[in-house]
Amino acid sequence: MKILHTADWHLGKRLDRFSRLEEQVLVMNEIVQIADEQNVALVLIAGDLFDNFNPGVEAAELFYKTLKRLSLNGKRPVIAISGNHDSPSLINAPDPLARECGIILIGHPKAEILPFGTEYFSIINSKEGFIELKIDGINFPVRILHTPFANEIRLKEYFGENKEEEINKVLAQEWKNLADQFCDDTGVNLLTAHLYMNKRGAEILEEPEGEKPIKIGNADLIFSDSIPEQIQYTALGHLHGFQNIGTKEKPVVYSSSPLCYSFSEAGQKKYVSIIDAEPGKVVSYGKKLLENGRTLVRKTFNSIEDAVQWLSDNPNTFIELTLESETFLTADERRLIYQSHNGIVHLIPKVRNLELSEDQNHVINLSQDIDILFKDYFKSKNGGQEANEELMNLFNEILNA
Repeated sequence: MKILHTADWHLGKRLDRFSRLEEQVLVMNEIVQIADEQNVALVLIAGDLFDNFNPGVEAAELFYKTLKRLSLNGKRPVIAISGNHDSPSLINAPDPLARECGIILIGHPKAEILPFGTEYFSIINSKEGFIELKIDGINFPVRILHTPFANEIRLKEYFGENKEEEINKVLAQEWKNLADQFCDDTGVNLLTAHLYMNKRGAEILEEPEGEKPIKIGNADLIFSDSIPEQIQYTALGHLHGFQNIGTKEKPVVYSSSPLCYSFSEAGQKKYVSIIDAEPGKVVSYGKKLLENGRTLVRKTFNSIEDAVQWLSDNPNTFIELTLESETFLTADERRLIYQSHNGIVHLIPKVRNLELSEDQNHVINLSQDIDILFKDYFKSKNGGQEANEELMNLFNEILNA
């Protein structure tokens, strides 16, 4: 069977003042198209479905429409768990209706999904944190251990007060108990979770810039050796870059977000993971490139002309633009830059520090005119750079307000 693994949709997310909804519509269409072209039998969405607890109407509508299309109106099971950006109650709320479309929404850790069936598949076994599916046309069962994100309160509720020591131990034991009870080699065995997970002893993986952090110290760090040996593929969410922190034989994969959502992701390619799985054998998986959405770019220029030329040549980007110069940007220069591109998220003027001469007089004469005092102060704080006419006009406007 083929499985599609995706995560970290962050529907409704903005990049500063820019909405990303139009791009998200396009990339959701692309994910649906990939699922259909690859003829996948199951879709796993590993959390951060929305960008915040109270998504807007357009984001919610896009989410439900996308799930319905992915499910082929009930023919293909779609399993979505909540992440640290999601409200578990909001994710759970439409579950009775979602089931009619073959969609399984899981908001809380240790949730027990009541057995149900459609014309095309059924849940034949269920326990807290576990479901087993029988899918039409697949001659073996599919077992899925599921662990949505849990906040501090729920972690203590589920894993005890001594969370830092216990969470790995408790998760490992619960996963092992479920795997030992249900996951033999007569079916495909999967785990999906929205956690900060890493290989024990490996270099710390950076969480996405601007995201709500999961890892605080080592309290919420889950080690991949907690995953039971029966699990053939682990579908993770939270980190936005595609990577396998497991092994070739036992992949533990972050599938990546579908779009670049912060400038720490500038230059990243985005993917979904397509898994080929059958009982008792090592899975094979590959990443399928997502091509929609603007690229995020960090660029530095020391010439207005060069910056404007690059901006004109690269319209389908969001850019963090740094301009290095000997003087501060004038209003006309700023206007020219912004008129040349509609995706400038940050414009960072960087004035090169001028070396102060050793014999520069640092004595302050307080009897001088306030304009001269301000110019001297500005010059002392900006590496010898003189205040330009526009800045002085602004200073006088404030002074005389």
